[in-house]
Amino acid sequence: MAVPVNAAASSGAPVRRVSPRHFVRLKLRVMGNNFRGQGWRIALFVVGVLVGLWFAGTAFLLLAAPGLADNTEFAGLTAAFAGGLIVLGWLFLPLVFFGVDETLDPARFALLPLRRRTLVSGMFLAALIGVPAIATFLGTGGIVVSAALLGGAGAAAAQAVGIVAGLLLCVAVSRAVTSAFATLLRSRRVRDLAAVLLAVLAALLGPLQIAVMSAVNNADWQRLSGVARVIGWTPLAAPYTVGMDVVEGRAWAVPLKLAITAVTIAALLAWWSRSLESAMVGTAATGRVRPEAGLPGQPVARLFPRGTRWLSRDRYGALVARELRYWWRDTRRRASLITFAVVGIFVPVMANVGGKGLMDGQNDFDASPTLVGLSMLFVGMLAALSLANQFGFDGSAYAANVIAGVPGKVELRARLVAYSIYIVPLLVAISIVLGLFLREPAWIGVAAGTLFAAYGAGLAITLFVSVFGAYALPETSNPFAMNSGAGMARSLLSLLAMVGAGAAAMPMVIATALLGEVWFWLALPVGLAYGVGAAALGTYLAGDVLDRRMPELLQTVTPRR
Repeated sequence: MAVPVNAAASSGAPVRRVSPRHFVRLKLRVMGNNFRGQGWRIALFVVGVLVGLWFAGTAFLLLAAPGLADNTEFAGLTAAFAGGLIVLGWLFLPLVFFGVDETLDPARFALLPLRRRTLVSGMFLAALIGVPAIATFLGTGGIVVSAALLGGAGAAAAQAVGIVAGLLLCVAVSRAVTSAFATLLRSRRVRDLAAVLLAVLAALLGPLQIAVMSAVNNADWQRLSGVARVIGWTPLAAPYTVGMDVVEGRAWAVPLKLAITAVTIAALLAWWSRSLESAMVGTAATGRVRPEAGLPGQPVARLFPRGTRWLSRDRYGALVARELRYWWRDTRRRASLITFAVVGIFVPVMANVGGKGLMDGQNDFDASPTLVGLSMLFVGMLAALSLANQFGFDGSAYAANVIAGVPGKVELRARLVAYSIYIVPLLVAISIVLGLFLREPAWIGVAAGTLFAAYGAGLAITLFVSVFGAYALPETSNPFAMNSGAGMARSLLSLLAMVGAGAAAMPMVIATALLGEVWFWLALPVGLAYGVGAAALGTYLAGDVLDRRMPELLQTVTPRR
């Protein structure tokens, strides 16, 4: 039966033009449908709203404090540095922790006759509907209060326009960067380049942190004012300093800074539109597949990656081989590995570096074995978090394991082993790099032992979280995409797993503080045994739970259409 391409046109009815407001209405409708019959998701959304309001209120008071104190110089510093941190937060937090809300999957619009401008503007406007965007707007309202108290209605009006432009900039940078990075990750040829770029961007925060800490310790306010003025002319803080320019008698700078912001937003949206079209089509650069002739046992042997001949050719070995390929090729999983590789080295180095000593050229580090243990505790917990929603990566494909009746212990052990093949070498490298960087080779055992203990304890807890707290991920090629409400769920689950793993592995840090140099020799074997034992116990107990919850788990991780 033939169906007319445009029913409205064939009947003579006027065709309604699609506008960005239709995307907003569609997002609200999809959000409402996702909450139907999902009491836990509604509860998490309410908690997310409360947390967002708390952060917004705290930021509002902090940003309004300079105006209440009638301190113009401090108000300018606060506006510049706070604005820069807000934009950087929208840039890095989606890549590292929370992802971006993609309730409206761009791939769903691939077959519709929509102009690229309409699609980008609609998706951009819909991205403004969410807790992070609203909380950011309310929190930055404190800068408007400071501008009003220090410069009157004119400064307040200019700053009000500035925080709106700043919000648009934050949303544009988060969507453009995550979409572009997702496109890079789909191409296996450029994944190394993407990792290097992200590492460089993250490494730039280190010198900035050292410079800020040194300036604060030395109380060189003139120096900080100069830095703030320079940052104010960059896209990072330009929209958040226009009110202070009016207060200080530089009203001519307002249109220039707003123009800088507008040009930056336009460039980001153009960048996003290019990667968005690729995400809709789902294309990826692929190379020529070279035939692997001469492999024994073909075609079964081809299912096992190179270097895995030690795996048994049974159900367990097949699961490990499958997970190894998935962690290397799936964009979401590969994004987790790249993020941990960057954060895992960056966090402990910055936590153990004395900023004043480096700035003075003395090369001294405010580090101790206990501080090293605490930083390694965080890194070990972070390493295990990628498995907190491991079944969500599979989605409806997990039905194959349910139908095959894979035992829960075998399932979890295979997933844990495959993931650890990638993570354990990183943990060893982080321990060695930190010990050599601090010029304390004897601390390498403490770092590695605490890492393995925290990682094993984190695995034991995240296995339970992955069974009881799994949630569906959107069917999209963007590895950083999250459904509405799932972002808060992910953060709460991650917090729960990290607190539990930290409490379980804290005896390692206490032993480091109490036993002294004797612990340098015992930390590695004790931590390794503790981590392996905790992971084995968690696999055994969570496996029994998984056997009873397979159907419910499959229903939970299957995306609702």
